[in-house]
Amino acid sequence: MTVDFTPDAAAADLAERTSQFVRQVVLPIEEQHKGVVRSDAVRAELQRAAKDAGVFAPHVASEFGGHGLDMRGRAAVFEEAGYSLLGPLALNIAAPDEGNMHMLEIIGTPEQRERYLRPLATGDIRSCFAMTEPAPGAGSDPSALTTRAERVPDGWRIDGHKWFITGADGAGFAIVMARTSGEPGDRGGATMFLVDADNPGMTNVRHIETLDESLFGGHIEMLFDGCVVPEDAVLGEVDEGFRYAQVRLGPARMTHCMRWLGIARRAQDIAVARAAERELFGSRLAELGMVQQMIADNEIDVAAARVLILQACWELDQGRSGAQSTAIAKTFCAEAIWRVVDRSLQICGSLGVSGDVLLGRFLREVRPFRIYDGPSEAHRWAIARRVVRRHESVTAR
Repeated sequence: MTVDFTPDAAAADLAERTSQFVRQVVLPIEEQHKGVVRSDAVRAELQRAAKDAGVFAPHVASEFGGHGLDMRGRAAVFEEAGYSLLGPLALNIAAPDEGNMHMLEIIGTPEQRERYLRPLATGDIRSCFAMTEPAPGAGSDPSALTTRAERVPDGWRIDGHKWFITGADGAGFAIVMARTSGEPGDRGGATMFLVDADNPGMTNVRHIETLDESLFGGHIEMLFDGCVVPEDAVLGEVDEGFRYAQVRLGPARMTHCMRWLGIARRAQDIAVARAAERELFGSRLAELGMVQQMIADNEIDVAAARVLILQACWELDQGRSGAQSTAIAKTFCAEAIWRVVDRSLQICGSLGVSGDVLLGRFLREVRPFRIYDGPSEAHRWAIARRVVRRHESVTAR
């Protein structure tokens, strides 16, 4: 089977227009706000500009106002959007909304798509995905899920404790993972529920202070206490939540990689520009061997990350699970992107740690990526298990 990583002409054109839009429109706003925006007015301004430029919602089907790109097409466009911390917000492809749109489009009923996906796709509302819990609840191991949903007349009652729920502050609704059968540790028995923000049983407790600050709506601790939802709030089928989560998690890991790869390229561009102009010890930084090595290593990491992303995206576009390829790509990208930003900061020296450039902000933003969407250690464990199982299945023949 031929493997083709090339985006089609429409995706390539959209990527080029996205690149121009980010540089001409988004970067000045990013500089003004130092990469962190908390205002809905600024979000709306960015999204109006993206709509006017014709680059808004590249991932959503045309019936919901998007461009309907496949995963390989998204890779090109999302990387260009990610060249700025605010680019994904402008194009409405930031986490967690982008992953929630993807899942609603595939799993949601026609009524759910109209009620939740359509306003989410147009940027009229935002969303969050509530799965992670304080210990001993769900985290790297989703099967540890402790939040419960019990049947009540005409619906379900959800009770539990969530935290690090990205984007929950100001979200119009939450997709909530709750256990509907079994016990913590069981591999099945989870169900997804759509919970409107005005439900009195769902409460935002606090913003959790974290290294990263650019994801809109923060990282929130939430309580579900007698949160009653109707029967039609079930997303997908009862007890199938863990299976449905895979619809979201594999592609969402790749779109995280795509966006952060754009920031890695931005960091490299800042460092190369500095190295080309700064003179030390009788020559430009760019002519010093140790700096040249860091620049070259950055290029290698960016190129390798891009190929791993495209390999995983090609598998997903073919309808394969992509479990191994997405785990490999996520692990490598999370670490390679950190290395690129860290080297770039080192090349820039005191300028790099100052507020005059955004490299320090980039460093804080990319560091948590080695933890969320599965820490590197959990992915390595899963990768190794698959390799061993493959070996055992071959030798058992």
